[in-house]
Amino acid sequence: MINVTPSGQGLGARVENIDLSQPLSAENYKTIEGLLGKYGVLCFPKQQLSSQQLKDYSSNFGSLEINVANVYQEPGLPEVMILSNKKVDGKPIGLGDAGQDWHTDMSYSKMIAFTNVLYGIEIPRRNGEPLGSTEFSNMRAAYLALPEDLKTKLDGMTVLHDFNKFWENMRKQPGSTRAPLTEEQRKAKPPVSHPIFLTHPITGEKVLYANPGYSIRINELPEEESDRILAFLFEHQLQPQFRYRHRWTEGDVLMWDNMGTIHNAIADYKPDEPRYIKRCQVMADRYFPQAA
Repeated sequence: MINVTPSGQGLGARVENIDLSQPLSAENYKTIEGLLGKYGVLCFPKQQLSSQQLKDYSSNFGSLEINVANVYQEPGLPEVMILSNKKVDGKPIGLGDAGQDWHTDMSYSKMIAFTNVLYGIEIPRRNGEPLGSTEFSNMRAAYLALPEDLKTKLDGMTVLHDFNKFWENMRKQPGSTRAPLTEEQRKAKPPVSHPIFLTHPITGEKVLYANPGYSIRINELPEEESDRILAFLFEHQLQPQFRYRHRWTEGDVLMWDNMGTIHNAIADYKPDEPRYIKRCQVMADRYFPQAA
């Protein structure tokens, strides 16, 4: 039987007594889906997965995304992305995921993301302590804690999300080797709008669906007012009581609900402190088929 231990923080739980390298039963799928809705972030420790097994497990939850940048993919498995600071012959072998600041993956896409599945293979350490933690914040709790008058004002409004905002911010990071998006890449991911308060398809509860990584404008408001309210929301959603920090260990499989959380990878390790993680990103097409 699956054993679940809540983190005791703003979200997150540890899930044990399940081997993700084996085929997933319908019952286990529904259990994990429900746990994602309830806890937002799940850690499955002590897993041993091939890239194919990581892909197979992830595909139980929806269609897998192939990143628009089309780089740092597992050979023969483009759905598996490499997140790493390691280099071979002086060239990066993976996409650095630290230093991105707070964001929600795929909010810039018409079909948003449901969950990310990350498998930790090499985790940097210093003085015995793991580096490169991943932080999360609970967007259901953030919505509930909003002032009632602001909830009423914003209800039914939409937010514009733009992939290029995030990409340009990452290009400004020290040591970044990212090139600007090509015109073709920008056309492949034009800005899109989503409800500012999204109804979560698993729980049926409202969540705040706006993030500093991609959100650029509340469409129904004048620009100045939109900027002011987004700045408030971005500060509000990071209050300590909403937060959880995952400290990685080799063999961890970490899943999180992109619809109900925002996250941030902490860049506290150096180029000579290797980090190697594989990732699959699952789209929410089972919940929003009309957007596919």
